[in-house]
Amino acid sequence: MSDPLSPRALRLQSELRKASPQSFADRLLEFLQEKGGSRYDEAVTQLEHGLQAAWLARQAGANASLVVAALLHDLGHLLMDEFEGRSDFLSNDLLHERIATSFLEAYMPQEVLDAIRLHVPAKRYLCSVDPSYLNHLSPASRRSFALQGGVMSDHERRSIEAEPFLDSALQLRRWDDLAKIAGKAVPAPQVYHADLMEVRLLA
Repeated sequence: MSDPLSPRALRLQSELRKASPQSFADRLLEFLQEKGGSRYDEAVTQLEHGLQAAWLARQAGANASLVVAALLHDLGHLLMDEFEGRSDFLSNDLLHERIATSFLEAYMPQEVLDAIRLHVPAKRYLCSVDPSYLNHLSPASRRSFALQGGVMSDHERRSIEAEPFLDSALQLRRWDDLAKIAGKAVPAPQVYHADLMEVRLLA
């Protein structure tokens, strides 16, 4: 099986292995700005979406781990170059949350990793415990909801409810679903440099 990471992502991976906390933050922010201009059937680019989610987290008084999770929750899409070199990203679930978690696991504390890993099943959970939640999702999120498994079984609900950072993942999911406003003014990526350094030191 071929590596799901793009050549650019593999280069970033090599850079991060030897990076200081400051360089780690620099490299990640550079990557987001370089690759985040793609769209995914939303009113915003990937970068705009991540920045809106991170700003919602910051405004809610979230800790650095949750702010960073909000900023990076869709990193997996960019690591795979889903929108540039693949024709199957809308018809298949490429497990972007797992790609991002695996990529970041050596550098981030568990709250960041679990919030990112669970933000997709968190959507399924919210739609399962409150069916009206589905009505508030964007068209792309409703489409991916079906691809990602739809309504959870009782077993799946019990399993996710046992996750220690479920509350963090649910918070992230709600910000994720709100962070799709065309033209919304939010702070630049560099605002989160200190947060990235902080969580790198917590790992």
